[in-house]
Amino acid sequence: MMSRLLIPCSLILALGVFAVWNPNQADTPEAAPKVLRHIVLFKFKDDATAEQIKAVEEAFAALPSKIDAIHDFEWGTNNSPEDHAQGYTHCFLVTFKSEADRAQYLPHPEHLKFVEVLKPILGEVHVVDYWTQS
Repeated sequence: MMSRLLIPCSLILALGVFAVWNPNQADTPEAAPKVLRHIVLFKFKDDATAEQIKAVEEAFAALPSKIDAIHDFEWGTNNSPEDHAQGYTHCFLVTFKSEADRAQYLPHPEHLKFVEVLKPILGEVHVVDYWTQS
């Protein structure tokens, strides 16, 4: 009697284990999808006032609520202990899901309005775009 129950129970147990186990599932977390990063560094003119710089910060930070193509946004000011900033004080990171989103952003009327706020006090700008790697 015991051996008659042992075989079916063993089969059920084995089937349960194989039903849950997936050899294609990695033990590591799933990689995040690649995104397009748009990094913008600003060096302001020497005569730029704190109020003008604040207006630029606020205008740039307002763009994500005005342009749907922006997936994510963050910014900050340089606080590196290294002496390599070359006068660049502000870094803005705009994230897009696609090149089409970036293509929509660049000529967008709200972006162009922001550029007009920036132009009078902009000394120099560096822009680097890249696709994230896993």
